[in-house]
Amino acid sequence: MSRLTDANVALAKEIIARYPRPRSALIPLCHLAQEQDGYLAEDAMEHIAELIGCTPAEVLGTASFYEMFKLHPTGRYCVNICTNISCQLLGGEELLEHAEELLGVRAGSTTEDGMFTLEDVECIAACTEAPVVQLNYRYFHRVTPDELTRMIEQLRAGELDDVVPPHGTLARVRQDLTGERIANITPPEEQGEPVWIARHRQAAEAAAGEAS
Repeated sequence: MSRLTDANVALAKEIIARYPRPRSALIPLCHLAQEQDGYLAEDAMEHIAELIGCTPAEVLGTASFYEMFKLHPTGRYCVNICTNISCQLLGGEELLEHAEELLGVRAGSTTEDGMFTLEDVECIAACTEAPVVQLNYRYFHRVTPDELTRMIEQLRAGELDDVVPPHGTLARVRQDLTGERIANITPPEEQGEPVWIARHRQAAEAAAGEAS
């Protein structure tokens, strides 16, 4: 869609300042770009590369590793339905079929109105609460077809806006680390030996001295 906005460039520079090397901010900046556009646009990845001093290919190589980063436009709401073994045994596949009928799209597709992207996903680590649905990565446990229908209706009506923000939004309260609140950002080559390593080294040297 676009490069980062002026406001997001300012925020990106604040984020970069938290790290000993600019490249360490790559993943947080990818999240920032996805929050802006709903997905990682090519122009945004190029802009990130310029900000942290790497190539667009390196940004893409990192972003493409993580399922949560989308490299193409998605719906306002990403509906993930788990069909791995626990969820499968408790109705996950039937729930996915219901979602396909309800939304009128197959898994991996987006509705014509741009509201929903439906995905069939692997285990999402909530096996005791199967079958599990994620709405923009917010968990909903032991979901029945009727409950899923009601959630979709609530999303369309804006009744879950306080619970499920638009796709790409990680949190409603942004982390604020500036000035003295920033932790140690000294480059690794300029840092001294960590205390715990020094302690173990000294103990090992002492033991070796006693043995000799």
